[in-house]
Amino acid sequence: MNLKEKIAEFPDFPKKGILFRDISPLLKDPDVISFIADEFARRYHANDVDLLAGIESRGFPLACALALKYKKGMIMIRKQGKLPGKTEKLSYSIEYGSATMEIQSNAVKSGQKILICDDLLATGGTAKAAANLVEKIGGSVTGFAFIIELSDLKGSELIKNYRHESLVKY
Repeated sequence: MNLKEKIAEFPDFPKKGILFRDISPLLKDPDVISFIADEFARRYHANDVDLLAGIESRGFPLACALALKYKKGMIMIRKQGKLPGKTEKLSYSIEYGSATMEIQSNAVKSGQKILICDDLLATGGTAKAAANLVEKIGGSVTGFAFIIELSDLKGSELIKNYRHESLVKY
C-alpha cells in the first residue's frame, strides 16, 4: 500500500516555511489503519512490548491501533496540564518553538517495555523527550513507531540510541 499517496500536505502550516504532512486521510480508512498496525507488528514482536505510549495527539490513534493489535494497554504522553494526578514533566525544543510534555507518574511498572508511537519524526525533540519521560518513571523504551519520518531534519540522530521504525520517509 502506498501511504504517501494518501498523506495530505499543507504548506505554511503551522507557520510559514513548514510543510505539514497530515495523516488525517489515513485515519479515515480502516484498511489503511489495519495495514499500518500490521506493518508495525511485523517490525516489533509482541513479546518486546508491554505497553504502547501515544504522544499527543496524533500518536494516540496509532498507539491505540497497535494496542489492539498486540492486545496490550496504552498510555498517554500529553501536553502539560492535560493529565490528572501526579505527573512528571519535561520541557524541550521543537522545530518551531518549545513545549512541555508530561506523563502520569504511575503509568508504567518498573522495567515495562514501552513502544512509543507518533505520527511523525521531524527534529527528534518530541521523541527524545517522550523516551526520557518513560525512562524517568521506570519504563524501558523498546523503540519508536512513526508513520512519517522527515529525513532531512535528522531527527533519527537525536534518538539514535533507540530503535525506530518509520513507514514513510520524505
